[in-house]
Amino acid sequence: MTDILNEPLTQRALIIAFLVGLSAPAIGIYLVQKGMSLMGDGIGHISLTGVALGWLAGTAWNLEPHDTLAIPGAILLSILGAWTIEIIRSKGKTQGDVALAILFYGGIAGGIILISLAGGTTTNLMSYLFGSLSTVSVSDLWYTLILTIVIISITHILSGPFFSVSHDEEFAISSGLPITFLNITLATLTALTVSISMHVVGALLVSAIMIVPIATAQLLGNSFAKVRILSTTISIVSCLLGVIITSYYPLSPGATIVVLLIGIYALTAIVKSTITFLRKTFATDS
Repeated sequence: MTDILNEPLTQRALIIAFLVGLSAPAIGIYLVQKGMSLMGDGIGHISLTGVALGWLAGTAWNLEPHDTLAIPGAILLSILGAWTIEIIRSKGKTQGDVALAILFYGGIAGGIILISLAGGTTTNLMSYLFGSLSTVSVSDLWYTLILTIVIISITHILSGPFFSVSHDEEFAISSGLPITFLNITLATLTALTVSISMHVVGALLVSAIMIVPIATAQLLGNSFAKVRILSTTISIVSCLLGVIITSYYPLSPGATIVVLLIGIYALTAIVKSTITFLRKTFATDS
């Protein structure tokens, strides 16, 4: 175990996993409050088009490797996709789930077409779809570190306004908060979170790490502050454990992390339901 953990690739993967585990719930908690749990999925899919676009640019400019601009491309398209969702939602021209569906299908289709134009195949997108520790580079580590600092800093500074907008937007409007600015900022931070999470959990599963820890924490915590702390702890532990497991076994890191998160949620729900049942039973008997 010590030998594997001492390898630079594993160490980079563990650091990125920690950073992703730290940042994802910081955004997810507001998406759950806003009833937009699937926003991460929509952005995750369109980020594939960004990956392929970056790949196409790298090929055109003869960069080695060709996917050098994949993550910058994902960041750019993810932000544009997030803005599109928020604009459509705020204008009320169509339902939010329709906008998400368009991004779901358009993102995957665009990614496949662009990667083909770049001379690649859908196999080249697999590591971005499901996560791959073997593709984590030093530049990926720096991208993740910088964006995590941005995400955590902004969510800390704007935690109060974000909570107001997410909990009751009409009240936030009557309070004079800059609703448009806050919603666009939150959408942008969601896009950044999706982009930095792709190497660890993959675009298809990224929403799970933003939402499932929150759902688990809500079973245990009765306040916003407790839910935020618990969800962050659950997320970090699951990400680190998932990376360690996949360092020894040929498993998808994204799938492993999500299974761990769902397992923790299921176990928590069962234990809580059992305790509630026993308390009611004993209360009735007494």
